[in-house]
Amino acid sequence: MLEPSSQTPDYLISPITTPVPPSPPPPPTKPNQFLSLISNRPSLRVTSEFDSDSRVFFHKVSCKLFDDLAKLKLSFVNNVKREISGSLLALTSKHLSIHYDPEEQNALIKTSFDVGPKLQFKAAHDVKAKRGEVAMVANVADPGYAVEVSSPVPYIGLPKATIRFPTGEVTLEEREDEEVPRKLLINGILKGPILNGVGAAHYTDEELRLRYSYKDESLSFIPSISLPSNAVSFAFKRRFSPSDKLSYWYNFDSNCWSAVYKHTYDKDFKFKAGYDSEVRLGWASLWVGEENGKAKTAPMKMKVQFMLQVPQDDIKSSALMFRVKKRWDIL
Repeated sequence: MLEPSSQTPDYLISPITTPVPPSPPPPPTKPNQFLSLISNRPSLRVTSEFDSDSRVFFHKVSCKLFDDLAKLKLSFVNNVKREISGSLLALTSKHLSIHYDPEEQNALIKTSFDVGPKLQFKAAHDVKAKRGEVAMVANVADPGYAVEVSSPVPYIGLPKATIRFPTGEVTLEEREDEEVPRKLLINGILKGPILNGVGAAHYTDEELRLRYSYKDESLSFIPSISLPSNAVSFAFKRRFSPSDKLSYWYNFDSNCWSAVYKHTYDKDFKFKAGYDSEVRLGWASLWVGEENGKAKTAPMKMKVQFMLQVPQDDIKSSALMFRVKKRWDIL
């Protein structure tokens, strides 16, 4: 056998080896969704409110469960004697809500879910009263049109039907009366543009209320009349600047009127003062925190209102009241 010479190329001497491909990484393990839902510790939110007029504390403790799939809330009233009353326990989710009253030992159960693309089922049941209501809501193809049919449980009389459309709604309902055992009532709301404003007609319990509303950047005028009582009233609102506004309301039937002046420093500070002739009372209030907002959006998550009430007939019995609402987030 001939020995390889020193001039022989290396690729003719070395054995041919096939490179071994690297092993693929192991597939990632999927986390157990159920364990992740129950292992996450829910965060608690505590909201306390005190009213100096009634001298009671209102507390609300809430937390979100199962990765925000449900919410548990406990609310109760605590007076100055540390007595607890008005407790209510609620468990709410997208399709089911349960409200339990420990004092009455009663529960109100509500549920709603989609049966089809344009059909929704709703139901409510009062456990102690052993009665409830079921309803079906159908959304028509065009937006703004819907039909709702509801019936009490146990079944009594004809079901209640409501037809909704972009300019209002009409409700047909059967009721019992002392004079007439059963009669069919028609209630409805109709609204639309009239004379650069919006006109509305409300027909409820055989009473018709006609209302017209005109509004621009600085002025609002809202007259209304009720038939057949012929009660006429109007509201007038004037905005002097982005932070100053005056509202006035007058009832021609009773000659009662009220006026409110509002000055807003920013969204978290608001001063209001007014007078009500029906109760002959003047008042002034100062809001720290947005008046119609929640405590979580206020500075330090706390809202405070101070109110001074001055009776016209007895100025010496004037009273200064305050209300405080505070929220804590506990991780």
